[in-house]
Amino acid sequence: MRTSIVIDRRQAAPLHRQIYEQWRAGILGGRFAPGDRMPSTRELAVALKVSRATVATAYDQLMAEGYLDTQHGSGTFVCRDLPDVAVHATTAGTPAKARAVSTPTRVSAFASRLAPVTWRGPAASRVINLSTDGPTFDQFPFDVWKRLVRRHLQALGPSLFQYAKHGAGHPALRDTLAAYLGRSRAVQCTADQVVVVSGSQQALDLCARILIDPGDEVAVEDPGYLGARELFAASGARIRPVPVDRDGLVVSALPPAARLVYITPSHQFPLGVSMSLARRLELVGWARTRGAVIVEDDYDSEYRYSGAPLPALQGLTAGAGVVYVGTFSNVMFPGLRLGYLVLPSDLVEPFQRTKWLADRHTAYLEQAAMADFIREGHMERHIRRMRRVYKRRREAFLDAVTRAFGDRATVAGDASGMHLVVRFDVPGIAARAARGGVHLVSTRGYYAGDAPAQEFIVRFTGLSERGIREAVKRLAG
Repeated sequence: MRTSIVIDRRQAAPLHRQIYEQWRAGILGGRFAPGDRMPSTRELAVALKVSRATVATAYDQLMAEGYLDTQHGSGTFVCRDLPDVAVHATTAGTPAKARAVSTPTRVSAFASRLAPVTWRGPAASRVINLSTDGPTFDQFPFDVWKRLVRRHLQALGPSLFQYAKHGAGHPALRDTLAAYLGRSRAVQCTADQVVVVSGSQQALDLCARILIDPGDEVAVEDPGYLGARELFAASGARIRPVPVDRDGLVVSALPPAARLVYITPSHQFPLGVSMSLARRLELVGWARTRGAVIVEDDYDSEYRYSGAPLPALQGLTAGAGVVYVGTFSNVMFPGLRLGYLVLPSDLVEPFQRTKWLADRHTAYLEQAAMADFIREGHMERHIRRMRRVYKRRREAFLDAVTRAFGDRATVAGDASGMHLVVRFDVPGIAARAARGGVHLVSTRGYYAGDAPAQEFIVRFTGLSERGIREAVKRLAG
């Protein structure tokens, strides 16, 4: 056991008494738990620079009073059956400041504005969960991923195990991402404009730190992604919700003084609509004339099930500032914690500096493996395979809902992404879901104002087609 026992040779109390009192207070205060192993008398004597006899005297007193126990051949331990005193009782040896009632620690304005965090744990085993975030794992090529990670572990390149020169990311991954985003999303960038981050949420945090001052107006979609809205609000921004219609964000409703506009144009979250080309061009023109920054969150654009792929808004923005945010959480797995930013050239340096101060850099081993995963074609093959799987699961849900509810259920959004929104015209559908063991999440929390009644987000990617049909059957009663 490493201890924080401190002795003061200037005190009148003998050294063995100081050692005894600090151990006793630590045991009674809960710092040292019953059964914890004590350092040997020799080890503690060396650490405190006192004689072994001094430590032995303190230990003998603690054992005599029942705080310590010896086990032959094993050592000395904190007694499991402590004396008849409350473990967290305040002792006479406790300093007066510690005995005083503690006052709440003052936190920053940022911390005071944070919304409560609600963790969604796994649903009960008999519950069918229609709100599971992220991709399914039953089709992921884990054997390929493990081989790529093992390749870089065996190479033992020093760059993988040292601090990076800057926080922008592994050079191979930045090069590969620039090429991949150019051909798959029509993003116009060089590798120098790419900054690798620990997931898209860190990307948004960096945007808040660099692009927003307290009091700035920030426009967000309504309804929209809570992770962005709450982060910008905690940073001191004045949040301005802007309505969404079938063509995406209503540009004419944007506040003229908005410093930043956060959008999910390829698959609006949560309503699932795609921003039309005319609306995209209107937004780019609006931002260019006002000097506003557009943050484009392209969180699940890889999955489009009909029609031509939509290019990223970033590729339309000559002369307008667009920060493009992407993530591997939905293509790979959320635990990977890899995302990326594509930045206007004048923002690259401040983002790199801020990333360096935040966490130096994202882990290089996973970045190196990810670069090979993309470069060797594994990711695009995986996306093509999962696009077929998710399309079948989406169609299974639509077919089951149509058969069970007919025109009493309306599905919103385009044929893309990993979720859809359903509005039920069925009294008590939420209660019916709970009784039937189906977990549904309402869209109510994603609206800044009033929300439609009985509107739910359905995430179909995490269930088999059979599980989806069973869930709808239970909803239909």
